[in-house]
Amino acid sequence: MVDQKAPLPSVCDFAIWEPVLRLMLADDTERPAARPARVAGRISQDGWSLAYRGSMSWTARIAVEGIQSALAHGAAQEVAFRAEAQPDGKTTLGLVWPSPVVEPAMGYPDLGVLVLADGVLPEPWLRRPDPVFGAVPAPSVDLDLLERTLRERLPDAIGATEEEITAAEARLRVTFSDEMKVLYRVTPRWEDWSDDYEAMERVNTAVGCEFSALEHLYSVDAEIRNPGWDLGATDTASTLPDAAVQGLAGSPGWIGFGSNGGDEFAVDLTPGPGGYFGQVILVNHEQSLGAELVADSLTDFVLGRMSEEQRDRRRDRLPAVARVSVGHLEAVEAAAHPALEVLSIEARDGARFSLAPVAGMPRLRTLTALPGTLADPVEVAGLTRLEFLELGALEWRVLLDAGAVPRTLKAAGIKVRDQDHLPVVAIANEILALWDRPQIVQTLLEGDLGPTSLTGGAAVHQG
Repeated sequence: MVDQKAPLPSVCDFAIWEPVLRLMLADDTERPAARPARVAGRISQDGWSLAYRGSMSWTARIAVEGIQSALAHGAAQEVAFRAEAQPDGKTTLGLVWPSPVVEPAMGYPDLGVLVLADGVLPEPWLRRPDPVFGAVPAPSVDLDLLERTLRERLPDAIGATEEEITAAEARLRVTFSDEMKVLYRVTPRWEDWSDDYEAMERVNTAVGCEFSALEHLYSVDAEIRNPGWDLGATDTASTLPDAAVQGLAGSPGWIGFGSNGGDEFAVDLTPGPGGYFGQVILVNHEQSLGAELVADSLTDFVLGRMSEEQRDRRRDRLPAVARVSVGHLEAVEAAAHPALEVLSIEARDGARFSLAPVAGMPRLRTLTALPGTLADPVEVAGLTRLEFLELGALEWRVLLDAGAVPRTLKAAGIKVRDQDHLPVVAIANEILALWDRPQIVQTLLEGDLGPTSLTGGAAVHQG
């Protein structure tokens, strides 16, 4: 790979990185002395991710803070690094700069996820609600009781007109439930309480949440809940036959009308098979798929009669998700099922697996395999619906050389091991080139840490 111009020359001095590398290399006490030492991590403006045990030496801390200051001064959010030190101390340090086509991964030393087209999302975040033919309001709906209760709590309120409600429906492209129309006919307009804290509290208390005025209603957006490919590619969305709420990231029929200070309350106009039209659901900000039933109706919600339904949160189960590893499935054959969406191969005992049993699976969209676990990487070409693929660098090398990289991919990941540590950026750029995506910038630096830094002792003083 030909290195491109470094975005921040001030960080491209090997001496600045020496204390950090010495800290991490001194922690590698189990490595054979004759083997090269390899470390990796990330430093951002407001944190760092370094693989070492114990306290950070004051020299390493000063070095990290200096790198952070340089990043902030140069308006760069972070820099990833990977280094290989030979037994005699000769060291190659690769600095990998942020890229618009790389989503950071949860852990290091992985490069991150390569995004192969602008705006692409994992399939669960593209799902639309199933039709809700025959969905009816809950038996607890009582329009008179709802209106009477709200008017008693907000006696002086002047609500929305029918024309204003119709305009809101047109904006959101939905038909409100009768309860929603009552709610907004009774609660005051935004301009009547937006600048009055006490009035705002009265409205919130009357409804039972931090309330949104009619003009601020919105549909819960699936794209906003997307956690990124690193997590999203291996997640699945499903709706059980008796579920009250559809297992979606969002829906045009999830109309957000308030919050509890962090999570969103929504009226559900697209309920699950076991739900009611107009039920109230909670969209948890810590979750990226699904929602929880809160009340069967707005009447129940306003009167404080909450549902006790417990939502099934487990989505990592057969047949949609399969893991071949110790304590899980023993073979790929056991994962073969028409409903299979996500296959992870994580065996670490030297076993290698064929992908032939899952070739042509109609819904298999994600494959992750640790380095060295595939018998023949070219068999990936038989997975015709893949949108996400994560393999070791050597497996990617085989696919690239064979011209067998699936063109159905939307995103890709590269797992690293010692033997493919530094070339990972070059391989990533080859993958990106297949989709005419911008290349990742890497700067290679050469230095000499001396042999004493590779044996664990005197180079690091813990503080």
